Amino acid sequence: MAMVCLADFEAYAKKYLPKIAWDFFAAGADDCSTRDENILAYKRIRFRPRMLRDVSMLDIRTKLLGTEISFPVGIAPTGFHQLAWPDGEKSTARAAKAMNICYIASTYSTCTLEEISAAAPGSLRWFQLYIHRNRAVSQQLVQRAEALGFQGLVLTADLPYAGKRRDDIRNGFRLPPHMKLKNLEGAFEVCKMSPSFHSLLDPSVTWNDIYWLRSLTHLPIIIKGILTKEDAELAVRHGVQGIIVSNHGGRQLDGGPATIDALVEVVEAVQGRVEVYLDGGIRKGSDVLKALALGAKCVFIGRPALWGLAYKGEEGLQDILRILQDEFRLSMALAGCASVSEIGRHLVQFSKL
Repeated sequence: MAMVCLADFEAYAKKYLPKIAWDFFAAGADDCSTRDENILAYKRIRFRPRMLRDVSMLDIRTKLLGTEISFPVGIAPTGFHQLAWPDGEKSTARAAKAMNICYIASTYSTCTLEEISAAAPGSLRWFQLYIHRNRAVSQQLVQRAEALGFQGLVLTADLPYAGKRRDDIRNGFRLPPHMKLKNLEGAFEVCKMSPSFHSLLDPSVTWNDIYWLRSLTHLPIIIKGILTKEDAELAVRHGVQGIIVSNHGGRQLDGGPATIDALVEVVEAVQGRVEVYLDGGIRKGSDVLKALALGAKCVFIGRPALWGLAYKGEEGLQDILRILQDEFRLSMALAGCASVSEIGRHLVQFSKL
């Protein structure tokens, strides 16, 4: 079967992954309305394409905090890549390096930070952090990541407790015996992902902990999980370098906004003082264009990266990224933009539906 669009990879992953793994990756919280809205919200945005603009030469490159990437898509932090492919996060890192984009490695990786670094030396990698009740564990992770050459620290802010994901509860989800949360081995007695594992996270984290993180590292801090102008203002005030507008793929609070809808007020609040990115619901190159038109500097894909891994590991993930890259380039050209710098709010309107 020809793999033409991201939906083809989704169908493949659903068919061939073990049900428990598919359900874990696909899960949203409660009724999954926010998960589904992340995708549906793009359908309410219409382009205002401009004609007769010279698009014979297209430049789709952009920069993340000063580092050039080949196009404005990166890989969002998701856990347990070995559930999708035996080489896990090592394959993810290699695919990201091959495509010259940013990969955000999760605290809950099934490969160590050292293995991820060794798999793709010299690539653009950020590290996503959950703050645990045992602060020493989080401190060690941050310092390990910096020593290994990770170039950004992404603090996930929307998980004081885990959302209720019904299929995982029905399936009694836990990692298979041969898989471990490699970066936390030895840190806790529990190194199996069981329903109790998230209880190790610290629900008392506040904005003041940004200052604590700042004292541990020279890395730029990007905060992930912001959905309101109030929190965007606080993020800027607390000195972060970037914001990822995210609702955790609809896995946390069901009934929150789609990220593309929340993006608008966050961008307005920030007023260009820090870079704003987005994840959630990106399924086509035209979605990337819509997100950039509404003010995102770059988008990050979560579930689609896992579908690519499930298809053919590193090669499958590169296929996904190439499709998005080609679709983004084509959408840009058809909308009348020859470079990323020409993309702006004038390019889109919200439909009256």
